[in-house]
Amino acid sequence: MSTTIIPRSKPVNGLWRAVRSSVNLVGSSVLILVCWILWVATAQPVQVTVDGVTETIYTHRHTVRALLPDLGLVLKPSDRLTTPLATPLKAGLKIVINRAWPVRILADGRDVQTASWGNTPRQVLQEANIAIDNYDQVVVDDHPLGLDQLLPEHVPTQWPTTYRRGYGWQRWREQPFQLRVHRALPITVEEDGLPFPIRTTAQTVGEALRQADITLYLGDLVQPNLGSRVNTGLRVYIQRSTPINLRMDNRVIKTRIRAKTVGDALTATGVGIAGLDQVTPTLATKLYPDIKITITRVRDDVEVKEEITPFETVFGPKADMPIDTQEVTTSGAEGITRHRFRVRYEDGKEVKRILEDTWVAQEPVQQVISYGQQIAPATFTAPDGTQVTYWRKIRMYATSYSASTAGVSKDSAYYGRTFTGEQMRNGIVAVDASIVPLRSRVYVPDYGYGDALDTGGAIHSRRIDLGYDDASIVSWSRWVDVYLLWPPPPEYQITWVLPNWPRLPD
Repeated sequence: MSTTIIPRSKPVNGLWRAVRSSVNLVGSSVLILVCWILWVATAQPVQVTVDGVTETIYTHRHTVRALLPDLGLVLKPSDRLTTPLATPLKAGLKIVINRAWPVRILADGRDVQTASWGNTPRQVLQEANIAIDNYDQVVVDDHPLGLDQLLPEHVPTQWPTTYRRGYGWQRWREQPFQLRVHRALPITVEEDGLPFPIRTTAQTVGEALRQADITLYLGDLVQPNLGSRVNTGLRVYIQRSTPINLRMDNRVIKTRIRAKTVGDALTATGVGIAGLDQVTPTLATKLYPDIKITITRVRDDVEVKEEITPFETVFGPKADMPIDTQEVTTSGAEGITRHRFRVRYEDGKEVKRILEDTWVAQEPVQQVISYGQQIAPATFTAPDGTQVTYWRKIRMYATSYSASTAGVSKDSAYYGRTFTGEQMRNGIVAVDASIVPLRSRVYVPDYGYGDALDTGGAIHSRRIDLGYDDASIVSWSRWVDVYLLWPPPPEYQITWVLPNWPRLPD
């Protein structure tokens, strides 16, 4: 019996190899998946928080110490771990790590890279074992900061999220802040002969004095000057000025001066003292703070005052001069008496006056006026053609009245009666008897003849009141010429110089 062997074809063999490779690949994948599932199922989840960033980590490590390298965390001595390194890991364990903030310290020519939990520059420097003096100056990120002032808030920066960069805390970068120490230099300040040391980080003398709270005034002298640079061992001299209050010329000046006495202070301020000026306190008085210096300006003047004595006027008769005319025979002159005084003024006000001398510079001289006494008849023609002869013409102010307007009650026994007892009527005039004698006759244009038989309380000097009956009264109020008719009265009844009242209008 023979056996026939049929050989396999090449396509069948290739297909078989492909199927076998696929089966192997699927088997490997299934195996890997099963292993991963088993690994995850057996891993322990723990919660890790680093600098406030929390993530859940699945691990087969047995202790915290073994886990940290897997997380890329290398602890520094300044870092804070809430769970001890030897702690066994178990599901739900919380691990908290807080890392100190990085600091770069530049001091005394050294560049120190460190990390610190300090909240102030003093605490950071103490942790770095760098000595600090209270007078030293600290500059944090180019900003001066007091030793015990709080440092700027720590603000980490996050890397841009472009791809997975590992754990969450690895995506934050902490920029170290720079702390620079400027050492204070010792200098000596000598104020008014009293030296004392200070330490300063200032660049100039003026800044150093300001840092030391040393107040300077405008009048103080500082050597070297305020703009001079500070160096170790520098000695600064301060000569203090003294505040003074200077009262002079009705004003008060408050200033400061470097002087020893009142006299020196006045010289330094350019205030001059002359003559009788008074200074209180005296020029030799030593200055003390807020001293009150008073300068009283004093001067003596000589004043001459004149006392005027009016001259007298004397009237004298002159027989060959017409009546109512005058001439000055002798001119008068006022008397002058002079008084010389010595007057003292203090700050422009008179405080004393002394009479030193009195003399008559001019005696008064009487004025003599001659008045005329020559009386001669004169005539004028009245409007009706009548020739009127008179001995005197007087310009007078005329008014009018009647019995009812004379101011006497009708019940009075004197109603309608004149001063001379006559019954009131037309043609009776009231006059001043010293100017126009009573019972003499006058002529008044536009009125006619009148008999001077009455007087009145308001009729004085150059006043005349023209009488009327009540039924025919005419109102008068004007200046008129009054003619005193010939013959003239006896000389004793004549007033040769007439008073100028009421005053004639211009």
